[in-house]
Amino acid sequence: MSLHTSILGAIGRTPLVKLNRLTQGLPAAVAVKGEFKNPLGSVKDRIGAAMIADAEERGLLQPGGHIVEPTSGNTGIALAFVAAAKGYRITLTMPETMSLERRTLLALLGAKLVLTPGSEGMRGAIARAKQIAAETPNSWVPQQFENPANPAVHRRTTAEEIWEDTGGNLAAFVAAVGTGGTISGVGSLLKERKPGVRIVAVEPEASPVISQTLAGETLTPAPHKIQGAGAGFVPANLDLEVLDEVIRVSNEDAIITARRLASEEGILAGISTGANVYAALQLASRPEFAGRLIVTVGCSTGERYLSTALADEARQVQVQTQAAYAAA
Repeated sequence: MSLHTSILGAIGRTPLVKLNRLTQGLPAAVAVKGEFKNPLGSVKDRIGAAMIADAEERGLLQPGGHIVEPTSGNTGIALAFVAAAKGYRITLTMPETMSLERRTLLALLGAKLVLTPGSEGMRGAIARAKQIAAETPNSWVPQQFENPANPAVHRRTTAEEIWEDTGGNLAAFVAAVGTGGTISGVGSLLKERKPGVRIVAVEPEASPVISQTLAGETLTPAPHKIQGAGAGFVPANLDLEVLDEVIRVSNEDAIITARRLASEEGILAGISTGANVYAALQLASRPEFAGRLIVTVGCSTGERYLSTALADEARQVQVQTQAAYAAA
């Protein structure tokens, strides 16, 4: 254990955790890359630090600068804690449908938050951020959906950690697509070192724009409950060439799997992690993966979703417990 000069030194080197109960009876093993162990609890901590460092190096972000970014939550939280550590001001735009916990965390970190209509999805948040940036002197927009520092940091760090922890002995990598940075960065390095590895994208069943793009179909973006995934468009940072397959996951399957991760594995993670694990379990049931390892991503901590459908049943239990106590 070393002494870090700031909280930024604690980013990365997250654990790779094998699932036990959820994989019982399946021919393959599944391991989760625990990105919820990053300082602010998500995989986005990596890109928050990387994009800001890259902008500083290129002179795009100067001392006293103002960061403006659209976010579904976790990238905003990552940018906000890095901005706090480095002394930058930050304004974030976010669809109103994102969880209350995310909004509260952003306020605690000193960020200014501007909500946009949920019906407009991330496109609405992006448009509002561009407007604010145009009106704000000395501002810089990271543009996580197209900033090359995003996939680059995953290639440089996340992928290397997975390769080291598995000794290169993995058959597939599974990741939900938000900005496309994780799967593109990790997938590109893994493919170079092990061409036979299968790279599988995960997207919401309700908004399957990646599948539709690959199939040449009309895109039908729509609202869904898998926060952090499925932006409703194909991000510039998503390298479609690295993908071998896309698995669609329903809201219900993602939420149920996230609940099972908590109650059966002791892994408290968010809804997109539930989607990732659900997809990984589908792969693990296939005969061609028998005796092999599938790696997926634990994107963020479940504490960030206690006000969402993820915790509906848990909240109901608390209501019943309180009622029983009051009646006693």
